[in-house]
Amino acid sequence: MKLEKLLKNLDYIELKGNKDIEVLGLSINSKDIKKGYMYAAIKGFRVDGHSFIKDAIEKGASLIVCEDIEGIEYNENIAILKVENTRKAVSYITRNFYDNPTNKLNLIGVTGTNGKTSTTYFLEQIYREWQKNIGLIGTIEIRENAKKIDFDFATSTTPDTIELNYLFDKMLKDGVDNVIMEVSSHALELYKLEGCHFNIGIFTNLTQDHLDLHKDMESYCKAKSKLFEMTDYAIINADDKYAHEIVKNSKAKIYTYSIEKESDFKATDIEYFMDKVCFNVEIEGKKEHFILNIPGKFSVYNALGVIACCVVSNIPIDIIKNGLKNIKGVSGRIENIKNDKGFNVIVDYAHTPDGLDNILKAVKEFTKGRVISVFGCGGDRDNKKRPIMGEISGRLADYTIITSDNSRSEEPNSIIKQIEEGILKVTKNYEKLVDRKEAIKRAISIAKEGDTVLIAGKGHETYEIFADKTIYFDDREVAREILKEL
Repeated sequence: MKLEKLLKNLDYIELKGNKDIEVLGLSINSKDIKKGYMYAAIKGFRVDGHSFIKDAIEKGASLIVCEDIEGIEYNENIAILKVENTRKAVSYITRNFYDNPTNKLNLIGVTGTNGKTSTTYFLEQIYREWQKNIGLIGTIEIRENAKKIDFDFATSTTPDTIELNYLFDKMLKDGVDNVIMEVSSHALELYKLEGCHFNIGIFTNLTQDHLDLHKDMESYCKAKSKLFEMTDYAIINADDKYAHEIVKNSKAKIYTYSIEKESDFKATDIEYFMDKVCFNVEIEGKKEHFILNIPGKFSVYNALGVIACCVVSNIPIDIIKNGLKNIKGVSGRIENIKNDKGFNVIVDYAHTPDGLDNILKAVKEFTKGRVISVFGCGGDRDNKKRPIMGEISGRLADYTIITSDNSRSEEPNSIIKQIEEGILKVTKNYEKLVDRKEAIKRAISIAKEGDTVLIAGKGHETYEIFADKTIYFDDREVAREILKEL
């Protein structure tokens, strides 16, 4: 693509060098640069991409996008573009490179602390029931029409802006014109979605998480709210205390859902069971009955956001009902590890205070005996939530085993100690086992008939991250192995 077309509608500070170049590809990683590529130098949290500009030029880059052009040696085959914010500029450049793919998609974004993955999977199921081509981009995987597609970059909730627009373009070419995606606060804060157009945005909830990046809840909320400045319709959880703040700057048409407050889509007559929830919602003056084969109050909230989104999208009520009823569950979300021991073993991704609180309350609703909780907290992440989660487990579980969970560069015992500070406020019914496998084994070995063992924090993840290595580790597989050994 010619440089002039690539820079359309982009504000920049200075353009030096050859203004008639052709750009053949895009990258923010100098290792991936090929002849004719654009290299964007991003100032990261740990590494400054400006340090690799020389490498990119030697590899044949035709365009360098950066915030500091001092000292850059270039030739007649290269253009140097100075911008105020490289991340933001790359978003616009990438959209131009792929001819603004989000303008041609029915794009639905789901944001919030908890419930994003479940909400996107529920929506995918309903669109499949409606016999529509549907793409999904999220934490667990990227899919086209329920078939996983593998990419090396699918390692975060929201891929970077180049990867994302590549995906949008690929899906369009594959005939997929509806895309549902999880939208993280990191993606919004770091301009990954700058300039994208969403038909519908869904807000699930906002509770403490990611304060290592956002510093406080006000900043976290502000980051999340950015999604609703680029949507036509906003579907908002009215029961969440941040609901008003999330949409106060939005020009979208707003619809609300709730269990407690009055809203456009309010759940009534809720019945909770071990393996499902049933509830009614009044839609266009008629009471409609819904069944979801996933237990818990939080599942009702996730379903309500989905129902509202589908009604706004003019999907027939019967299709919505059948889609929700046919959902088999989401990987690593309140996933039951079947066994013949007479007790339940549940694996769940809950890794925030609110997530742990929700899953423990849901488990207690169907557990006849004790609830045994196994969890830890990630290293190099928000450490303020650690004692809070300890207190929650101590208060809601009958017994807690504190363990490791992706300790990264931190000392596992230090993380556990911070969790312990919280649990000691409410109980002494706990123990500490640093080795996660041993902790799971201990929990299962002490479980009796009627009990539930909840293994929280990792869910679908298949790895354990330490300071010096990353190993294969799947809570579900470990639990099955231990159950088989008993």
